[in-house]
Amino acid sequence: MSDNINPYQSPQNPVNPAADGSARLTETMILYLKGASPWLRFIGIVGFIVCGIVVLIGLVFLFVLPAMGSLWNGISELEDLSAAFGTALGAVVGAVYLFAIAALSFFPALFAFNFGNKIRAYLQSGSDQDLELAFKSNKSLWKFNGILTIIGLSFVPIIVIIGIIAAIATAFAG
Repeated sequence: MSDNINPYQSPQNPVNPAADGSARLTETMILYLKGASPWLRFIGIVGFIVCGIVVLIGLVFLFVLPAMGSLWNGISELEDLSAAFGTALGAVVGAVYLFAIAALSFFPALFAFNFGNKIRAYLQSGSDQDLELAFKSNKSLWKFNGILTIIGLSFVPIIVIIGIIAAIATAFAG
């Protein structure tokens, strides 16, 4: 394989437009888009609901966990738990839920919902601009998922190294 060929790059050949300069979808393509649109909107709505639940869980960690810690202060058996589940832990876990997990679940839901809505708008109007916006949302969805995949895969070697170190430490400790 040549060094200049990237098998992962986008195709460089343009679409062969119709005689009037426009590229049209076939009836089969339109049927597939029509079938995908409600499912994309459904996945988007479910994603928004999950995002809302994650935000609520984050708020519980931010506000309820520190309050629970102060309630446990009077019980001698739970004072260690009170120190552990104090304000700092509640703030850290709450912030992770609010800013990491909620944000990571919001954007794919938004892109999928927009993709479904723009397909629906295209099917009603036939406007090329609506179709372009639909495919723009589709591109954003998969780009976001690809970046998350790269980030997730980058943690695998770190986790493997930590696991090896933990196994060696356990073997020598025991």
